Amino acid sequence: MRILLMNGPNLNMLGVREPGIYGHDTLGSIEDMVISHGERHGVDVECFQSNHEGVLIDKLHEAHGRFDGVIYNPGAHTHYSYALRDAVAAISTPVVEVHISDVDAREPFRAISVFDGVVLEKISGRGKQGYIDALDVLREHCC
Repeated sequence: MRILLMNGPNLNMLGVREPGIYGHDTLGSIEDMVISHGERHGVDVECFQSNHEGVLIDKLHEAHGRFDGVIYNPGAHTHYSYALRDAVAAISTPVVEVHISDVDAREPFRAISVFDGVVLEKISGRGKQGYIDALDVLREHCC
């Protein structure tokens, strides 16, 4: 089984950016944690991060047929990127949306996800554990 772990804008700044909200873990440490969890379960995890919408769209298109699932934290794109939503809808690869913080309990605009209805599941507010939960959801769904 192959999983793409994809993170959007500003997530490369984890550990520095608002640690009171996002914690002190870096993106690299979270990726290592997910890769290790995947290895324990026979899952190959490839990691990717970009701050650029078009690059993320291209990566989703590439995931079609190459990966069994995608774990995706779209960051701020969650609330307005219909182009990314359309990219998720265009592929048959199941996508689990992940958010470190509880976006529904924050500013009202964060409760809006344009990905509603096109992702397999949304996991929010579980910190870095949400990424592990997303991998497990995909393992159960795909196997």
